[in-house]
Amino acid sequence: MTFDDWQQLAPGEAAREMLRRVAALPAAQRRAAIATLPDEAALTARFAAVPRPSPPSLLGGVPYFLKDLFDVAGEPTFAGSAFLPEVRPAPGQDSAIVRALRDAGAVLGGKSHLHEFAYGLTGENLNYGDVEHPRFPGRTSGGSSSGSAALVAAGVVPLAIGTDTGGSIRVPAAFCGLFGFRLTPHDKFIRDGFPLAPSFDTAGWFTTNALDMRRAISALVVLRGSERTPRGCYIEPAGLEPEVAAACRAAAAAFTPPSDPAANADWNAVMAGSVEAYAVLQSTEALAVHGAWLDRLRDRYSPDVWARIDRARHWTDAQRTAARIKLTVVRQWWTRFFLAADFLVLPAAPFPALTKAACTLENRNRLLALTAPASLGGLPVLTVPVALPSGLTTGLQIVVNHPQSPVVNWVLEKLGG
Repeated sequence: MTFDDWQQLAPGEAAREMLRRVAALPAAQRRAAIATLPDEAALTARFAAVPRPSPPSLLGGVPYFLKDLFDVAGEPTFAGSAFLPEVRPAPGQDSAIVRALRDAGAVLGGKSHLHEFAYGLTGENLNYGDVEHPRFPGRTSGGSSSGSAALVAAGVVPLAIGTDTGGSIRVPAAFCGLFGFRLTPHDKFIRDGFPLAPSFDTAGWFTTNALDMRRAISALVVLRGSERTPRGCYIEPAGLEPEVAAACRAAAAAFTPPSDPAANADWNAVMAGSVEAYAVLQSTEALAVHGAWLDRLRDRYSPDVWARIDRARHWTDAQRTAARIKLTVVRQWWTRFFLAADFLVLPAAPFPALTKAACTLENRNRLLALTAPASLGGLPVLTVPVALPSGLTTGLQIVVNHPQSPVVNWVLEKLGG
């Protein structure tokens, strides 16, 4: 169901329809994906509280799920963990993105689970269960915005809020065949979310189609048009699976000419080492967030998440210096790039949704090789789905220099938005 479809329903009908779709999920996936869910009476009241102008507002009456990094007054925020409310004051007010969505007429359907503390690119979570791809059980939804992506891909809601630090919207959008949009660090929608690494954290969201994505961006950010055709560049890094490389190349041709060998060589030279630099910088900031309780509550963390945070205590001075230098080099590259072009197109994932056994450190680093450059640049990214012959999906990253870039509007219009 699209935004328009939901807007045609009366409040009680909308509440029952959303809960019916939740009930249709396998029980294990309901537990893995959904952190909080109102009952029918409370959900009906939320739909009924929305003004009903004619025609409806862009998001009026549209239900959404909220990644459980953002606060809702009166509800605990767990961030995918088993203990966060014990070490953090109870939320006294709604997060800014919740207030903005309410003002736009969207209806909070519930909160969604995530990879613990948003520190992972898969939907694995020892506390609540692994979030799987809705159409390919046994494969991950991607993460860390796993519950949000899976609930949209399963058709439970047409909109869900996520976050993206190192690819946590881009990867699940690619795996689940969704549109995804990430904003920029330190903006009003991320400042009051529970942080992973504040210099790199961004807010964003998922939809199933270009038109709904365009409406969501128009309501929350404001889109700008362009008087000329934007200038873009496609980069095809090494390491893509053959069917992904072919599909991304074909999809990118709708927006920009094929990749240029010289541009690819320049990209590979500049971005070499970006995964390592990102790991140092991200984990160092994560340690600052968790330092007060990391050791005291060690046995209540998932071992992999604890280890990713703990490693920040073991980087050498040389590694920290190299990471800061690489950050500067990458940001200078992006600055030069946007003097000559309006957008860069990159694959969002080198492979389709992974099986549980394939959720390895090696594949995590392969994903980060594609996503870390825009994260280091602090740049907004529109992710668009790309179908594969197998029936699975990957995605393209459309990297721009501002959330209101006319490129976003141009791309979505070309895709039917």
